[in-house]
Amino acid sequence: MSTAPDRVTATPAAVELLTKLTELHGGLMIHQSGGCCDGSAPMCYPVGEFRVGQRDVLVGIVDLPAPLPEVRIWINGDQFELWKHTQLILDVVKGRGAGFSLEAPEGVRFLSRSRAFDDDEMALLAANPPKVGADFE
Repeated sequence: MSTAPDRVTATPAAVELLTKLTELHGGLMIHQSGGCCDGSAPMCYPVGEFRVGQRDVLVGIVDLPAPLPEVRIWINGDQFELWKHTQLILDVVKGRGAGFSLEAPEGVRFLSRSRAFDDDEMALLAANPPKVGADFE
């Protein structure tokens, strides 16, 4: 039996930046923005500085080098319905980060890339639904 694919992966550059930001700010989380001021950028916050809603979906976790804590990646429930067929690939590119995201002063910004899951992967994912914010209360 195959295991479900990760809904989120991170490039080495993203892991390196998350490691640096964690060393500076402590534990982090990312919320995949659904628009408004900063477009649809992944927004990086210290844990506890962004309130995860009951319907927000935990799409994945990025592991950092020990002993640093993992980084949880969240997305709004309605937006997840539009993205659930894709794997989110967290990356970093040069440029100004989003105004409220921790990487803003670093001269780089997080960027979401994606790839579509195939039918077999979708079946595995359907059998392993993600947790939502309400599961953590």
